Amino acid sequence: MNGALVTTEYVLNETFTRLFARCGFSPARQFSDGILEAASQGQLALDRIAPARFDAAYRMRLRYNDKPEISFTDFTSFMAMRELGIKDVLTADAHFAQVHLEFRRVPAT
Repeated sequence: MNGALVTTEYVLNETFTRLFARCGFSPARQFSDGILEAASQGQLALDRIAPARFDAAYRMRLRYNDKPEISFTDFTSFMAMRELGIKDVLTADAHFAQVHLEFRRVPAT
């Protein structure tokens, strides 16, 4: 993806849910609208979770039965990153290191 910023609709689902629940409607809408505008202008790639990726993420969820705390959104992200050749992920989520797929958390912890 050559340094492009990429997110998925599942990540935005989690983000928007938390923003509207915690920040109040106006600031949450302003932030959410800004993200969607950035995507519409090509400043951010919004990757959709197609049925084949959903199925692959579910199979991965089943393989990691010893890690029930990893969200399904994380598994869809793992599959998107793998398919798109993305190694760097902007997150504080330690689950990206627990799956041993060579993802690099940015900022490094």
